[in-house]
Amino acid sequence: MDRLWAPWRMEYLMSDGPHGCIFCDKPAEDDDRKNLILLRTPLSFVILNAYPYNNGHLMVSPFRHVATLSELTPEERCDVMDTVAAGERILERAFSPQGMNIGINLGHCAGAGVPGHVHVHIVPRWEGDTNFMPVLGETRVIPELLIETYDRLKQHLEEG
Repeated sequence: MDRLWAPWRMEYLMSDGPHGCIFCDKPAEDDDRKNLILLRTPLSFVILNAYPYNNGHLMVSPFRHVATLSELTPEERCDVMDTVAAGERILERAFSPQGMNIGINLGHCAGAGVPGHVHVHIVPRWEGDTNFMPVLGETRVIPELLIETYDRLKQHLEEG
């Protein structure tokens, strides 16, 4: 039997579920590297997904806790979309993906992991990244530690 080692998941598995809102709590801690916050703008921020679909999976969130796009002010919506474009550029420079999925899940039944705080996913994609592992084994293989991905993306952010 083959084994995939993912020791960073133990903390999540042993927890009794999410507490609070990561999109409110993480930026308030003011430790961006520990919390994987890549970029802050006046009204939003970019954070790496701790349980990514692919290497480099980013999320963009407004600082203000609202559940839907319609609850954002026009300035917040504009800032979030400009920040999504910045995340797209960072991923292009760092990973040269062949495509990207950019999307928003509103509500638990639509797949939102944090249904009360709107956020945008940016998932870099490559031909063949949906191979037998996720299709048959229901397992994703992420080839790089999150903190290494953070450092790689941060370097490309600072260069750009």
